Amino acid sequence: MSISKISAKLKHDRPREKLHTKGPAALSDFELLQALIGSGNAQVDVATIAQASLKLIQKYGADVTYEQLQAVVGLGSAKITEVLAAIELSKRYLIDSEQPIIDSPAKTVEQLADIRDKKQEYFVVITLDGANRLIAKRTITIGTLTASLVHPREVFADAITDRAASIIVAHNHPSGSLNPSRDDLAVTSRLLEVSKVVGIRLADHIIMTRDSFASIL
Repeated sequence: MSISKISAKLKHDRPREKLHTKGPAALSDFELLQALIGSGNAQVDVATIAQASLKLIQKYGADVTYEQLQAVVGLGSAKITEVLAAIELSKRYLIDSEQPIIDSPAKTVEQLADIRDKKQEYFVVITLDGANRLIAKRTITIGTLTASLVHPREVFADAITDRAASIIVAHNHPSGSLNPSRDDLAVTSRLLEVSKVVGIRLADHIIMTRDSFASIL
C-alpha cells in the first residue's frame, strides 16, 4: 500500500489537525508518530519516516534506543530526542489501562458472551481508540435486524462522543445460523459508507451464535 504524503491529505485528516479536533485517542500509532515528527525533508516525507520509526518501536517497544532510531533515514537527532523523550515520559506517568486491546474477531467475541443465548437479536457497538483498546460496549437495538432499525446515527453518535478511531458492530442470531441475511449485508454496507463520511473506521461486523461466530467483513 502506498504511503500518502501529509500535504496530499485534506487538512482535517492530517495527524496534527486530527489530534486537535478529535483528540489523541482517535489517532493510530502511525498517525501519532507523524504528529510527533511533524515534517520530513527534501529526500524523505514524514509518512515514510514515521513508518520506519514505527517498525522499530513495534520491534523493541519502549526499549528502543537512540542508536536504533538513527538507522531511520530522515530522522535527525532533534527528532530522535523528541521521540525518546515522549516514550520515557509515557513510561513514567502513563497509567496502565485495564481495558483490553481488541485486534481480532476472537478477542471481539470475548466481549460478546452476554448476547450468545439471547432469544432476540441484540445489536452491539464496540468503540475502540487508535490502539484498538476498548473504550465502551453498548447495545443499540433489540429486535430483528433491519436497515431501518439500525440507523447509522445511533451507531456512530456515541462513537463520536467517545472520540473513537474505529468501531466493531456485532449481533446475535438466535436461529443458530452464521450465514448473513440480506438485511445483515445491507446494514453493513450502509455503515461502511457512513464510516467514511464521519472518519471512524468500521473494523468488523460479527455474527454470534450460541456456539460460534463469523465475520461479515
